Amino acid sequence: MGLFGNIFKKKPILPPFDLGRLKVDMHSHLIPGIDDGAQDMDQSIAMLAKFQSLGYKKVITTPHIMTDSFPNTSETILSGLNSLRKEAKKVGLTIEIEAAAEYYFDETLMPKIANKELLTFGDNYVLVEFAFHSPPQFLDQLFFELKSNGYRPVIAHFERYIYYLGKIEQAVEWRKNGINIQLNLNSLSGQYGPDIKKQAERLIDAGEFDFVGTDCHRIEHLMLLEDSLRNPYLHKIGDYLVKNLII
Repeated sequence: MGLFGNIFKKKPILPPFDLGRLKVDMHSHLIPGIDDGAQDMDQSIAMLAKFQSLGYKKVITTPHIMTDSFPNTSETILSGLNSLRKEAKKVGLTIEIEAAAEYYFDETLMPKIANKELLTFGDNYVLVEFAFHSPPQFLDQLFFELKSNGYRPVIAHFERYIYYLGKIEQAVEWRKNGINIQLNLNSLSGQYGPDIKKQAERLIDAGEFDFVGTDCHRIEHLMLLEDSLRNPYLHKIGDYLVKNLII
């Protein structure tokens, strides 16, 4: 085969990635009516059924706690979790359901840390998110307070923060200091645009991530993920011992 034959040689088509290999999804919005995720129980159950059909054994759903928009508390989340578990059992779903929270870094987070009020998952992991367009201040203090109080920070969807696009050095530095990085699977599908897709690929190429999650807000997100299971970067994730396997 000549030069041009090699250039235009088709890449092999990969089989669909088995999401069951990840076992656990640790970032989703399934509790009905408390944030911008599922709006009623029917939507919640439909998403749970889809998670189960995709091979997941457990979901740890993480409603927003964001003072201005979604002022949830541990009580509202755990009450919603209890209702969701009851309904899932009633309809015959076997997937395990737990809850933590996705904490927005605003002025109310530090007092919650000091009072040890945070909802955690696994070995005291806490999911934290920032504003997407303006870099947060006082991050060193935030991480110090979390770790001093026995929490293990997980930065939600690192690849989506506009101010870090094009470079992953911040993720590398954080991981060296015990801060975990979570990546959204649908960033690889292009759901958030080509720049964020490329940033997610950078993290995977470098192996600079700890958790992967769907960040599922509606069933369409899971359908989009299902449609992209032949993506080679999903297969590449399977080469790493992601921490989803131990929670």
